Amino acid sequence: MGEKIAVLMGGRSLEREVSLKSGERVFSALTELGYRAIGLDVTPELVDTLRRERPDAVYIALHGRFGEDGTLQEVLEFLGIPYTGPGVVASALAWDKSLAKRLFVERGVPTPPWVTFTSGAFKEMGAATALDLVPAALGGFPLVVKPTEQGSALGLSRVDDASGLPGALLAALSYGDAALVEKWVDGRELAVSVLDDGAGGPPRVLPPVEMVPKSGLFDYTAAYTQGATEYYCPARLTAEVEAEVLRLAGECHTLLGCRDVSRTDMVVDAAGRPFVLEVNTSPGMTATSLLPMAAEAAGLSFQQLVDTLARAALDRVE
Repeated sequence: MGEKIAVLMGGRSLEREVSLKSGERVFSALTELGYRAIGLDVTPELVDTLRRERPDAVYIALHGRFGEDGTLQEVLEFLGIPYTGPGVVASALAWDKSLAKRLFVERGVPTPPWVTFTSGAFKEMGAATALDLVPAALGGFPLVVKPTEQGSALGLSRVDDASGLPGALLAALSYGDAALVEKWVDGRELAVSVLDDGAGGPPRVLPPVEMVPKSGLFDYTAAYTQGATEYYCPARLTAEVEAEVLRLAGECHTLLGCRDVSRTDMVVDAAGRPFVLEVNTSPGMTATSLLPMAAEAAGLSFQQLVDTLARAALDRVE
């Protein structure tokens, strides 16, 4: 061991604080494992610092825009530095929830019906005059509205009647240029993580985590407020439903071209039918994050999880 690994964290996205917590835990684990870890905040000096430090690999603990959308990945590839997690294309596809859902539909992956609105459609084409068509197109209320490009459930809201739709769309569009309106599916909310074994074998799907938010909505507050959500890992599923959930997570990982790690968020309705909501390519690594929770249930300590991802990046060193 002894390889130098730069842990990239922080940045200027809305998920900065979560990223810092993830990065600090990863940094500590790498140091304890014997790596020469350096922690770097993502600032305008990042490229210059990376060129000076010349790390053997980068551990991406960055969440949100620029860290998950392929931007950072493209810079690192230009610099010739291997990094953890999915590459440029997979990151960009997963970051755009609407685009990812189109791929799901093409491949027969079940996902709730949806429609996407951009700020340009409202400003330049008068799309607001057609909002009355949305409920019928999606099968009625309730609906969920969220930014197409955002993480940590930021900007997410549930809409139970027509009066709440315009406000929810405005709130979602305050986070970006497009918002996704999706049919709300009542059921068990799950996060299913996938790890590659680093040896070219099939992805390893970890036990599903079930989230039960006390508010009834797994939004940013429910995800990051201590005690706001109950977790079950493995999730409370029948063997048949669990097998299908695991299969879908592996399929989504492969479909988007992910490597190393991904986390597929799903909901299983009362009839036991799973629906894929989105795929996360840079899952949180905080003390309450879902990926470490799933890894622990699979018998992997946090250090072993971090080491697995670090070695995957280092194995790509030419």
